[in-house]
Amino acid sequence: MKICFRSILFLCLIGSMDTANLPPTNKGRQYELRGIALREFAGLRSDKELLDPFALARYARLLVVQFNAIRDLLPDDIIEHLLGAGKDKWSGGASGMPLPNGQKLIILNPTHTATRHQATLMEEISHVFLGHQPSRLAIKNYNKDGQEIARDYRPEIEEEAYSVGAAALVPYSALRDFVREGKSSRQIAKHFNVSRELVEYRLKVSRLWQDYLEVMKGNAVFDE
Repeated sequence: MKICFRSILFLCLIGSMDTANLPPTNKGRQYELRGIALREFAGLRSDKELLDPFALARYARLLVVQFNAIRDLLPDDIIEHLLGAGKDKWSGGASGMPLPNGQKLIILNPTHTATRHQATLMEEISHVFLGHQPSRLAIKNYNKDGQEIARDYRPEIEEEAYSVGAAALVPYSALRDFVREGKSSRQIAKHFNVSRELVEYRLKVSRLWQDYLEVMKGNAVFDE
């Protein structure tokens, strides 16, 4: 994995890339370059090719298992909470301790859609390839809104992992071209097998949102 990570860093430092194919902000460009590197590592040659996080996960030494595989190991009240009242408070879970073969166990929320699973798994993959240290367990910790959380949450690390994963799933250059072609966020989401919310997030952080709204208005497209 260290060799792979160094390769990705090398790709990220290439200075000859056409900046016209990168977002206009410095932070956006850094995330985009890392997303492009992940796509290169996955063997993709076109910015419009579909990235499969489940195929890429094995290179990050992640073992994705169904929730039902661990269901019998959990108390009934925990299961009820995870799949009931708390279902919108978690997207996936990662084991803090590696398995004997070095893999890390990943559980995805079974109540979420397949397109949301794409983003969740891609975020976990990004954590690995970016060399992030796992969050530490904490008895008591609170986020900026005063809510108690179960781990040492580091927003800058989470932002980087999510943003790089999102850039790998929906590249800027392809997104820009689809906007110029008059594609709606729903159509773009279907193409990349991701959620509409993820596409609109990418449009906004990539500074393409106003262009997108103008195109939709010009085409009289109201994509409810």
